[in-house]
Amino acid sequence: MSSLEQAIKKFKFHMEMERNLTPNTRKNYLVDITQFQEFLAENYPSSVRPEPDSLTQIDHMMIRAFLGSLHRKKRKKVTISRKVTALKTFFNYLLREGIVKINPAETVQAPKAEKHIPAFLSIDEMLALLKMKINPDETGLRDMAIIELFYSSGIRLSELAGLNIGDIDFSQGLIKVRGKGMKERVVPVGDPALVAVRAYLECRKDAFKYEYGGSRYPVFVSRKGTRLSTRTVARILDRLVLMSGLNRKISPHVLRHTFATHMMEAGADLRAIQELLGHESLSTTQKYTSVSVGRLLEIYDKAHPKAKKMKSEEGRKEEATEPV
Repeated sequence: MSSLEQAIKKFKFHMEMERNLTPNTRKNYLVDITQFQEFLAENYPSSVRPEPDSLTQIDHMMIRAFLGSLHRKKRKKVTISRKVTALKTFFNYLLREGIVKINPAETVQAPKAEKHIPAFLSIDEMLALLKMKINPDETGLRDMAIIELFYSSGIRLSELAGLNIGDIDFSQGLIKVRGKGMKERVVPVGDPALVAVRAYLECRKDAFKYEYGGSRYPVFVSRKGTRLSTRTVARILDRLVLMSGLNRKISPHVLRHTFATHMMEAGADLRAIQELLGHESLSTTQKYTSVSVGRLLEIYDKAHPKAKKMKSEEGRKEEATEPV
């Protein structure tokens, strides 16, 4: 076993036992570092030979060559950035443990993220989703409660799937969620979502003999009474979108974007939205500003007399320059 392979095993144990990382982050980091190990084995076989000092042979040029191979394979910039973060975290751990003397990934720059406006639903589209006719049985009430809660709170898919009954304060209209890094935050929830969740819990209480109020039982469960996985929740949303007649792909993250965008357009403070979404950095929340500005420009173009006049003049100029 090479020293790199041993280091990866130690790092895996470190992430599981000492770092407060989500299971998904731990899994992705291990995939990224293992891919780097495979790249070294293929392109620099001497750097991973089974000698104690093989780790010291890894330098920043090898890491850059690895990233270059990913560019040639047309990997997304966000994926490459994550791999840079994984390698920096890995070598920082080795540095603290005294296994290496420098972090070869420290000077490696991640590619700049591509700027994009998040997809979101219009108010009419969201209402179409919320006003669907459902069967008033346990499954139907559960599915509607999921949609209502997503839109009312803006929580992540993993946060919704991880909710326990005791996390909901019906009297105060609040829910406690565990976000990235298992950081807890409390967010408000509107009455329609609370009514939908309560109706669902009342319907399933007799079936599963659960008493809610301080309970650690999951909020959203399958027919067998087991906690819904994130994948199952996403499939439920796919089915509901198909039933609603909305001819587009809508993920749980689109509902999170919809919540933030509608809050922004209604005049909510950017920092308040940051707190509600559980963003570490305000810059992450600021991407919704461009959505709101785009909406404002659309309203301006439709409503302002001068804007209308300018557009009509531009149209006449275009007609005048067209060949006869």
